[in-house]
Amino acid sequence: MTPITNVSLLSLGILTLMRFGLPCNTLGMNTVEPRLLNQNKQATVLQKMSKHWQFYLIVALPMLYFILFKYVPMYGVLLAFKRYRVSKGIWDSPWVGFYQFAKFFKNPSSMRIMYNTFLLSMYSLVASIPLAVILALALNETRSKGWKKSVQMITYAPYFISTVVLVAILMQFLDPALGFFNNIRTLMGKESVNYMGEAYLFKHIYVWSAIWKNTGYNAIIYLAALTGISPELYEAAKVDGVNKFQKIWYVDLPCISNTIVIMLIMNMGFVMSLGFEKAFLMQNPLNLEAAEIMSTYVYKMGLINSDFSYSTAIDMINSVINIILILTFNRLSKVYNKEGGLW
Repeated sequence: MTPITNVSLLSLGILTLMRFGLPCNTLGMNTVEPRLLNQNKQATVLQKMSKHWQFYLIVALPMLYFILFKYVPMYGVLLAFKRYRVSKGIWDSPWVGFYQFAKFFKNPSSMRIMYNTFLLSMYSLVASIPLAVILALALNETRSKGWKKSVQMITYAPYFISTVVLVAILMQFLDPALGFFNNIRTLMGKESVNYMGEAYLFKHIYVWSAIWKNTGYNAIIYLAALTGISPELYEAAKVDGVNKFQKIWYVDLPCISNTIVIMLIMNMGFVMSLGFEKAFLMQNPLNLEAAEIMSTYVYKMGLINSDFSYSTAIDMINSVINIILILTFNRLSKVYNKEGGLW
């Protein structure tokens, strides 16, 4: 062992003893003030925050948002257990326990509304995630930069169309008299169809118009995951003589499988919180049987009928179901892959 190594080990031993509070004179040496070791202890929390205030500021802004707009409004959950009276306020309104929840489940339409919401959400998930993954894989295999950027621009652009404009476009294209599709049917000698008035067509129109709008944007996360795959894996696959489809199946998909699972779990947390605007704008008396979902029903009960307690109870049922779904699918992902899941 070299002298330098001996000195280093001796220094390390002395520092270790000082760290645990043992005096240096036990080794026959003079006590040395451990300023370097005590420097971090002497620094207070405020001093640390003032030193790195930029980072704390970045964290404070989203925390403030969640506190003000997510946690403070939770006080309103009390409405679900009360018969709210505006004159008495939230706290002084009479308690009714689980009456509002029982009222919803006794409603003959409750099961249909929950079924419509669940069906639309699951239909959207099952159709949208595979298409977004396929688009990302196709873009990842494209070697022409010009073609790749053109496809990205064309597929991303619909995402920036507002929901109101999208529904207006649908109504124009599907109009029974002047719509594009009905004009084609007329030229073919067939009768026009009121697409927006057919209840059985509502879910297909809702889901596939959303896929057209969001697929390009949803593909971004999978494309980013694909760019993070190690080039060594591709080189090894090339040496093994795999073709493009085999490379996608044995290299690309396994490497982004955790990303796919995480996106699925995160989306499961919004299954019963399906977007209000699009469903509400597409509703009419003819398709209401299939178009009425939880969010539109909450709007009608709360803001139109002014039954705030009832609407709060329905929205709370939404939240409970979403929590159960996200916990269940997170647990299932752990069974599939121990390193998968959100937590």
